[in-house]
Amino acid sequence: MSDISFPIKGSCQCGGVTYELLSAPLKVLACHCVQCQKLSTSAFSITAVVLASELVFHGAMTDWSRTCDSGNLSSAKFCPTCGNRIYHVNPAEPNNIKLKASNLDDTRVLNPSAHIWVSEKQDWFQLPEGVPTAEKGA
Repeated sequence: MSDISFPIKGSCQCGGVTYELLSAPLKVLACHCVQCQKLSTSAFSITAVVLASELVFHGAMTDWSRTCDSGNLSSAKFCPTCGNRIYHVNPAEPNNIKLKASNLDDTRVLNPSAHIWVSEKQDWFQLPEGVPTAEKGA
């Protein structure tokens, strides 16, 4: 990641919400839980865990919340126009943002450091060798 220049800009599909990621994520997770499959409409969702202080957002967002299997609350922030998810946050841990960073202009930072909830992964998906996994959450 040493050749990646920060900040990196990102935006929703319609451009109504833009943001800047000021530094590298703390970690990048590929989550295979059923909820993330529904969220991403794919086999898994990629999440960059970032300190809130390392993000600058522009534009109005709306939110939706659900209770996770762990009992934690997951609040999703998204563009009210195009519906594109921007991030999730547990209100009990507001300093840790779970950025849905596939909408960054430079996605090279999205190399997963771990695959989680592999107990619910699609059978056809082959986990990469040498990358840590967890049956459930991280």
